[in-house]
Amino acid sequence: MLTKSRNEWEESIPYVSSLLSHDSVKIQAKALWLLGEMGFKYPLEIQDSVPAIASLCDSPVPLLRERAINALGRIGRGSYHAIERYWTELFRFAFDEDAKVRLSFIWASENIATNTPDIYEDHMPVFEELLHDEDDRVRMEAPEMFRVLGKRRPEFVRPYLEQLQLLSETDDNQVVRIHCQGAIRATVKSLEEMSR
Repeated sequence: MLTKSRNEWEESIPYVSSLLSHDSVKIQAKALWLLGEMGFKYPLEIQDSVPAIASLCDSPVPLLRERAINALGRIGRGSYHAIERYWTELFRFAFDEDAKVRLSFIWASENIATNTPDIYEDHMPVFEELLHDEDDRVRMEAPEMFRVLGKRRPEFVRPYLEQLQLLSETDDNQVVRIHCQGAIRATVKSLEEMSR
């Protein structure tokens, strides 16, 4: 019911946060997802819950790591300041043993980079490595980070255009090829607009 009742989100944050310590992993996971969405809409009101959300990034349960990272990404899209102290720690999940956690790291990074792109300038090699991940889903999502930044900070992506072009022509996965093409188009368009 709460998922659909968005007008009750702001006042329900403490209750949903209390579910992070529930015995059921499914309930914890659902609470994390909902807190991420609540935090995107109400980033200032969610701040007291962010440490509890971030603590679940260390869970031995991959689903909880995945959802906690996603939640931080959504909250960080609403307000980078709300998750700033946890941002650098997120990068360790680029190399998590679980592919869904690596995927969540990319997705969270895309969310944060949408409104706070500058902080990723020195971290592009991490995403370059993920372009060659062993997991197809991770490789399908990795070019999307280049697309997000290509629209906002094309100079960050320019050094990777050749590599993206190669993948767009040679990768075995059609979605990887399409997403690489999208990243190239977004970057080239932004570079052209900058040079006008």
